[in-house]
Amino acid sequence: MTDTFKLPPLEIVEYKLSNGLRVVFNPDNAIPVVSVAVYYNVGSRNERDGRTGFAHLFEHMMFQGSENVPKAGHFQYIMKAGGTMNGTTSSERTNYYETLPANQLPLALWLESDRMRSLAVTQENLDNQREAVKEEKRLRYDNQPYGQIFDLINEMIYKNFANSHSTIGSMDHLDDATVEDVQEFFRIYYAPNNAVLTLSGAFDQQIAKDLIETYFGDIPSQPLPPELDVSEPPEVAETYREWEDKLAPFPAFLIGWKIPPRRTPEFHALYLAGKTLYDGESSRLYQKLVKGKESVIQLFGFTDERRGPSSIFVGAIPKPEEDLSLIRETIMNEIQDLATHGPTAEEMEKLENQLLNDSIRHRQSSMSRAQQIAEYALYDGDPTIVNRELDELLSVTGEQIRMAAAQFLNTDNRALLDIVPPANG
Repeated sequence: MTDTFKLPPLEIVEYKLSNGLRVVFNPDNAIPVVSVAVYYNVGSRNERDGRTGFAHLFEHMMFQGSENVPKAGHFQYIMKAGGTMNGTTSSERTNYYETLPANQLPLALWLESDRMRSLAVTQENLDNQREAVKEEKRLRYDNQPYGQIFDLINEMIYKNFANSHSTIGSMDHLDDATVEDVQEFFRIYYAPNNAVLTLSGAFDQQIAKDLIETYFGDIPSQPLPPELDVSEPPEVAETYREWEDKLAPFPAFLIGWKIPPRRTPEFHALYLAGKTLYDGESSRLYQKLVKGKESVIQLFGFTDERRGPSSIFVGAIPKPEEDLSLIRETIMNEIQDLATHGPTAEEMEKLENQLLNDSIRHRQSSMSRAQQIAEYALYDGDPTIVNRELDELLSVTGEQIRMAAAQFLNTDNRALLDIVPPANG
C-alpha cells in the first residue's frame, strides 16, 4: 500500500514514579475534556488452573469502595462531575478509565489512586461481587443463544491453559476463593509498578505531574509478578467439536485459526487479510454470503489480538434452509483465493482508506487515544508506537497478505466448532 497521507504525530511525554508507576501524557487542548486510563498488567492469562475468573472479579471489586470512597462511590463521583467511566478485562490486561471536564482531573486521579492504594477487599464485598459475576455469566453466556461459542473455540485453538480458558472464569473457582486469596491477588497485580497511567486531553502538564506525585507517589511497589509462559505449539488443540446449544434456534459454526502474536509482520498481514475477508459490507464474505446468496442470518469475523499467539475466527448462522457445508466451502474458497492471488488492487485501496478512517476516528476521542497509548506502553514498553502503527500497516504489501493467508489460514490446522440446536427443538 502507499502511504501518501501522513497523520501528524501525537505528542507523547512519558516518565516513571519512584515506585515504578509508568505515566504517559498526551496533551491536546482541542476540547476542554481529559481522559484518564489506568491499565494493570493482569488478565486471564495470569490465572492458574483452579483459580480462574480472578482478573474479571477484580474489575467488579474495584468499584466496591476504598479507604476514602464508599461502595459504588466511584460511579457517583464521576457522574456528578459530568463524566463517563468504565472498566474491562481481557486475556491481556484489566483497565479502568474515565473522561471528565478538564477541571475535574484531580477527582479522577484521586479516585484511581485511592483504590490502587486501599481497595476494600472484604468478605462482604467478595460475596456480593461473586454473585454479580455469576449473574453476568448467566445473562451474557449461559442464557444467550451462541453465548458460549467463543470460549469453546478458544479451548479448541489453544493448548496452553494461560491462553485457552475463558476470561469470565469458573464459578466453582470463584466459590472456592477466600478473602486471603483475593487480597493476595490484589497485592501482586494491583501494584503501581505493574500499571500504566495515561492522560489524554486538556491539562497542564506540571499541575498533572504534581497531582500524580501527591496521589500515587507513596503507594508502595511490590515484587513483580512471576514470568508468564504463553507459548504455543503451531497446531491447534482440537480440530473438530460438535456442541449442542440448548438455546440456539438454528445451527451455526465457528472456525478458528492460531496465528502469530500481535505486532509481528505476519500478524499485521493477517489482520488485513481478515479485514478483506469479513470486515464491513464491502468485504468478500459479506458480499458473497449476506448480500449475494443471502444464505446467512449473521456473519461474524474477528481478529483476537494478543501479546502471545493470537487467533482469527470466522463463523456464520445460516438461514434455516441453507446447507452449512456449502457456506463453509464458500469461506474456505475465498481464503484459498486470497492465499493464491492475494487482494486485488481495489481491495488494497479500500484497506488503505479503512485504515486511515479508523486512525482519524480514534484520534478524535481523548479516551480512544488514552487507551491506545496505555496499551502500547503496557504491552510494548513504548507508547510512541501509536505514531507508527498506521505506517506499519500501510506498508504491508498484497504479496505479504497473500503469503500470510497461505501459511496460516489456507490450512487444515484449524478448529471447527459445529453448534447444533437441541435435538427435540
